[in-house]
Amino acid sequence: MSRKVVRASKFRHVFGQGVKTDQCYDDIRISQMTWDSNFCSVNPKFVAMIVDASGGGAFIVLPLSKTGRIDMSQPTVNGHTGPVLEIEFCPHNDNIIASGSEDCSVMIWEIPDGGLVTPLKDPVVKLEGHSKRVGILSWHPTAHNVLMSAGCDNVVILWNVACGEAVVRIDEVHPDLIYSACWNRDGSRIATSCKDKKLRVLDPRKGTVIAEKDKAHDGSRPIRAVFMADGKIFSTGFSRMSERQVALWDPASFGEPLTLQELDTSSGVLLPFYDPDTGVVYLCGKGDSSIRYFEVTDEAPYVHYLSMYSSKDSQKGMGYMPKRGLEVNKCEIARFYKLHERKCEPIVMTVPRKSDLFQEDLFPDTIGPEPSVEANEWFDGKDGQPILISLKDGFVVTKPKEFKVNKSLLKTTSSSVGYQQNNNEVKKVQALQEEVKTLKEAVEELTKRVSELESKN
Repeated sequence: MSRKVVRASKFRHVFGQGVKTDQCYDDIRISQMTWDSNFCSVNPKFVAMIVDASGGGAFIVLPLSKTGRIDMSQPTVNGHTGPVLEIEFCPHNDNIIASGSEDCSVMIWEIPDGGLVTPLKDPVVKLEGHSKRVGILSWHPTAHNVLMSAGCDNVVILWNVACGEAVVRIDEVHPDLIYSACWNRDGSRIATSCKDKKLRVLDPRKGTVIAEKDKAHDGSRPIRAVFMADGKIFSTGFSRMSERQVALWDPASFGEPLTLQELDTSSGVLLPFYDPDTGVVYLCGKGDSSIRYFEVTDEAPYVHYLSMYSSKDSQKGMGYMPKRGLEVNKCEIARFYKLHERKCEPIVMTVPRKSDLFQEDLFPDTIGPEPSVEANEWFDGKDGQPILISLKDGFVVTKPKEFKVNKSLLKTTSSSVGYQQNNNEVKKVQALQEEVKTLKEAVEELTKRVSELESKN
């Protein structure tokens, strides 16, 4: 009689847990748009969410510490004239966020430290080049100020954000709607999925197709694809019978998938979030109330189901915290920001460990906020490997890479100056209030001493 051997994995017992109610972000009207994007972006400083707005598009940016009920008068970023479809924080500067909208434009915003005090209407940079709505944004992982955008005009544009210039325009590759576009680890390749059911690997600077796979998933519903650390591609899609599938591909031999697994018959698009440090992929379905997670390894069957976090409320979107924003002393290996109808709930993924010491096997050196090449160097052909940081002493916040805009090539004005002035004025008022308080206390003390002397005489 043979016994089934359970595969050894340090992530087999990972469990997800929602935080307490007072640590959620409450009373936020999350956008009702039916677009299949995350609707949320997060970094170690801020959480941003696309919200319902009348007369245009808006998103809200909150400091991570601003939990609890959010006031209706909380300032928003509302410069777009159409609904916002996608937002993405810059990996090299936590105060910079990009937004794509139905108004066909991409805007770059600078959020002041401490969050907004008044509504933000004027972007630092406005990028115009798409003829239809822009629903996909992705910052380059290693090059400073390089942004990829993809729109419903079936065009992928690579921008040099610092001078507001569209450097590469890939407009003859995709005959139909682009479902997803993502960079590989060093940003030397792009993987895209399209409505024509093809997965493509592109050279981003030349705009040429290096490899493609026809009918990666047979179903007509959207396909999502992400690069693994070793260059393989993980995809989610649907079968001809509308069953949700996951697959792993080797672009060097795109013929057959390394593995193809069917999950269930739900209709929501599966959004994959990949952690290159642990090799774990988290799948969050739009409209689902669960997060499944799988471990991707080098041996067959390559994609191993680990477990599932379930709750009773469905998710309208999901934000994923970069590794440098996690609490390593609690063995937290991932944190999601789940969007409900009227709130955002952080969900913590933890590996149970008895020791309080730093767990080096769970937290190898991870990608830091420092870019390894500048935009001009990258467009000229130079690739840079990610600059890694250690999480052993918790991530130490350093001065962010300065966001410079070349004013001679750009005719938009930086709105951040006004907000810095506002912040300075607020600080001056607070300092004056402190002085008045101190003077009042001194007067009270003197009055008390005078009355004591008078009573003695």
